[in-house]
Amino acid sequence: MSHTIDVPISYQQDYSIYIGDDIWEQLRDFCQNLYSPQLAFLVMDERIHSLHEGRILNRFESYFDRTEIYVVPEGEKSKSLTQWNKMVDFLLTKGAERGTPLFAIGGGVTGDLAGFAASAALRGVPLVHFPTSLLAMVDSSIGGKTGINHNVGKNLIGAFYQPDAVFADTGFLDTLSMEEWINGLSEILKYGAIRSPDIFEKAVALINKPGFRPTERWADLISQSAAIKVDVVAEDTLESDTRAYLNFGHTFGHAIEKVAGYGNISHGQAVYIGMIAATYASKQLGAEIDEARFESFKALYPIKLKQVAPSQKELINAMQTDKKVKDGQIHLVLLDDWGSPYIHPCEGTGLIKAAWAFTYKQFS
Repeated sequence: MSHTIDVPISYQQDYSIYIGDDIWEQLRDFCQNLYSPQLAFLVMDERIHSLHEGRILNRFESYFDRTEIYVVPEGEKSKSLTQWNKMVDFLLTKGAERGTPLFAIGGGVTGDLAGFAASAALRGVPLVHFPTSLLAMVDSSIGGKTGINHNVGKNLIGAFYQPDAVFADTGFLDTLSMEEWINGLSEILKYGAIRSPDIFEKAVALINKPGFRPTERWADLISQSAAIKVDVVAEDTLESDTRAYLNFGHTFGHAIEKVAGYGNISHGQAVYIGMIAATYASKQLGAEIDEARFESFKALYPIKLKQVAPSQKELINAMQTDKKVKDGQIHLVLLDDWGSPYIHPCEGTGLIKAAWAFTYKQFS
């Protein structure tokens, strides 16, 4: 005789995303309503720390009796087991309790690393994302993915861990470097490809204006992109099905990052190239689309692909260690049409080789 007992527990956690210029009052009210004022941890990106430490610290010191700051070195190389171990050690030795909030203040690297540390310390401490880069505002701070890289591949160690809230203050974009703007733009274009093609036209209009600066129109595009991410994640929180659509271009892009060496090409540059490859592969399978929609942005990505990733064979080998490999097959996110993604399991590597050959010519 056997017994079956259902366990009605869900990973889903509802939370809000606040987007706007100067949202400190909303953050203050949120903290006062939810957390003890005794202690808060601020995990800060190195660049944000150097530019905005005083401004940020003054605010948090008015919310909490004690604040402890951990500074994350810039760059993708910080998404490592070494940095994660240092951060967990910092949390535990500085008196973290299960109710002590951790605020991840910075870009995608800081959010991924801090989120994973928050998920592990004491089996989970409260997490609040405070993204300061365009990429983090529209993508990485939303949806609960946390993690670090491994020599075998990108983002292979981590956890799904939802934050209590996300606060995206667009005022921080005023000091964002051009490279980081382009990183975020790549993810925005991804949303155009998989869900809302009108994003391409909106983004073209914005980049044709002098410089990249936070304007009301950028705030609108950030909100539209974030809303798409929320919709997709809500449909499939643990990436068992349709959430994988958010990886359009990423299987190709992650391979470039790995072969080039993490930090030697930006995530946004690699993803942009990856989307060109994925669009070509989609065409080969019958989609009536072409790369022209991406062409208006190409001048922002002056990459010689052969210089950073000289071996197509190495790129294909890297793709075979991707998280989305299943039953030994590489699974690509492709398009039937703009705004209509699907998952294609590759039988062999013929399609992938053809896509890489085309893409090398485009970035030669």
